[in-house]
Amino acid sequence: MKKIYPKLPLIFTVIIFGFLLYFLTQDKNPSNPPSALLNKQMPKFESNDLIDENYQISGEKFYGKKIIINFFASWCSPCKVEHPLLIEIANNHSDVLMIGVNHKDKKDDAMNFLESGNPYDQIALDKDGKIAMEFGVYGLPETFIINEKGIIVFAYVGPITNKIYEKKIKRLLSN
Repeated sequence: MKKIYPKLPLIFTVIIFGFLLYFLTQDKNPSNPPSALLNKQMPKFESNDLIDENYQISGEKFYGKKIIINFFASWCSPCKVEHPLLIEIANNHSDVLMIGVNHKDKKDDAMNFLESGNPYDQIALDKDGKIAMEFGVYGLPETFIINEKGIIVFAYVGPITNKIYEKKIKRLLSN
């Protein structure tokens, strides 16, 4: 029994160091908390299209397809930063449907925003914020990837960067 007591501080130090190492190396970003909808069915929504307001967009129409849903607005500075990368992603993944959700924006402002390029296959109008509420959006831009079964497999708050695309999104879109 006397031989174990001198080793206790060393054992506790190793255990504490192990826990610290484990938690510090986890890929958790407090500014980008996980979505409550991750690995759940995409919320149902219906909206008019930004470009053709007579065209009705419904989330149910997208089942069976891999889709990216990106919430954006013309007044959102980070949305402007990520916009060129979204165009690149749309060009590199033509088999993926990219849906924009224009959040609480004026139509003319949104159309001007898209003059530099439109990565979206369709753009839902979210004038009152109900679609964003259904998705649990609390900051723009916010991006979701939905698989062919309608399950949300990725959610990201903030502008998508090349690093995020290469590290997480590209693999999900290529599967």
